[in-house]
Amino acid sequence: QVQLVESGGGLVQPGGSLRLSCAASGFSLNYYAIAWFRQAPGKEREGVSCISSGGTVSHYADSVKDRFTISRDNAKNTVTLKMYSLKPEDTAVYYCAAAALLSSSCQGDYDYWGQGTQVTVSS
Repeated sequence: QVQLVESGGGLVQPGGSLRLSCAASGFSLNYYAIAWFRQAPGKEREGVSCISSGGTVSHYADSVKDRFTISRDNAKNTVTLKMYSLKPEDTAVYYCAAAALLSSSCQGDYDYWGQGTQVTVSS
């Protein structure tokens, strides 16, 4: 079964950190660029970050720049999003998605999506 599975979400206090993982099964991530999106209740889905298939190019939304770090381990077929200095406005369901080709700003046709993981930042 071809799928992406996110994990690592949870409840964290403002200023805290979380590490999200995106794992692929049924296919290799090696040939795909990976992006993280998020969607808060009542808001449109927002692109957070993306990374090229080789891991050499990454992009971040201005809202998370200098706080989030994306990385990948193709040997383990996973992509990680490390989130630091979390704010209440980071609260959302976070999704990872895979695309054969993405622009430098993470635009592209996504072939696979995960089911999402909830991140809640609250005191």
